[in-house]
Amino acid sequence: MNAIATALPVLAIALAAHAWSSPGLSVPPGAVYIDPLEYNVVGANYTQWRNSSIEGFNPTNTTSPFIQIFDPSFLNVLGPSATIRSIASNPGFAFAHEAPVYVPDLNVLFFSSNDGGPLGYNGWYNNSVVSMINMTEVDIALASTTGNVNIQVQTLNLSDTVQMVNGGTGPYKGNLLLVTSGRALLPPSIVLVNPNPPYNATVLLDNFYGRQFNSLNDVKVLPGTDIIFFTDPTYGWLNGFRPEPMLPSQVYRFDPSTGEVRVIADQFVHPNGIAFTPDGRTAFVTDTGISGGFLGTNQTLPATIYQYDVDPATQSFMNRRVFAYADSGVPDGIQLDTLGNVYSGCGEGTHVWNSRGTLIGKFYLNSTTAEMMFTKSGLVILDEETLYLVNIQAQGISLTTL
Repeated sequence: MNAIATALPVLAIALAAHAWSSPGLSVPPGAVYIDPLEYNVVGANYTQWRNSSIEGFNPTNTTSPFIQIFDPSFLNVLGPSATIRSIASNPGFAFAHEAPVYVPDLNVLFFSSNDGGPLGYNGWYNNSVVSMINMTEVDIALASTTGNVNIQVQTLNLSDTVQMVNGGTGPYKGNLLLVTSGRALLPPSIVLVNPNPPYNATVLLDNFYGRQFNSLNDVKVLPGTDIIFFTDPTYGWLNGFRPEPMLPSQVYRFDPSTGEVRVIADQFVHPNGIAFTPDGRTAFVTDTGISGGFLGTNQTLPATIYQYDVDPATQSFMNRRVFAYADSGVPDGIQLDTLGNVYSGCGEGTHVWNSRGTLIGKFYLNSTTAEMMFTKSGLVILDEETLYLVNIQAQGISLTTL
């Protein structure tokens, strides 16, 4: 977590950005344009070689947080006045990690803390935390200042059946649809949680024909259906809060109406984020194989978003191909906007690719982000110890299941 970045006023970011705007390209305050042609050849004397995927690509040495534009089409995402502002922070506690679910009727964003990771303060003997932030309170506070704000985050007191929440989507028939990684011998599961007090929880699935899953990670619903798709890597074991895995790392399909659960994609190192196009014909799955928990980092393993066709008859994932490779960190959670762009949390912020897999821009925070979510106020980025809001004009696809 970069403490200087958190406190940096927005106006200072804007002043720094103007020095790097491209001739003929009008960029919003807080943004810089990076012409890829200027960096295709840098020569042997280049002093900014990146020897680690953890480091971010910041050739302009701009102070974070700021917006990087790699393709002019990113301006259609940003709008004329996009800025990045922090809306909640808790230094020393990774309260904002994964499982963002936005409930429009309440104008509230739900999310979970880091499970098993640094500053998560949980593990074999301790559960993670699910919290919420009222976006109406955020809007009111931001309207009174040009700088950052710190809105109170409320913690939910959930049932003990909900252990280590790591993925979420919805609203799903009025509820939060969450997946848990499980903790110790307590099983990973798919859970419905009422977004209103007392936040009652209903477990929908906690096994594969009598075998516990490894540690469920992310979840989405196939558009036009109520069928649930989820990923199951081995991060619970790799982060020390689950037993040794007993299943391959796979992607599953679960039909709550029939109870059928089956594998629809495999051959991953660590399947992580998942998303669908609005028509349900295309699926995306991220593989964060480079990140190995206690096994360490192996930069030759995937940090990759794979794209699939969804079989119209069986809903299995077919015709796997590389959609994008993240140049920094790993592509974790994944969301789409109505323009067809793909967003993923990576090593130094949130990256955005167009529908063809071209990197068009980044929301550069100089720290690892796992997830993001569209709200009425803009794009909220989960940055472990901080929540950021980017007031972009792009809108997210609907994740509501009636």
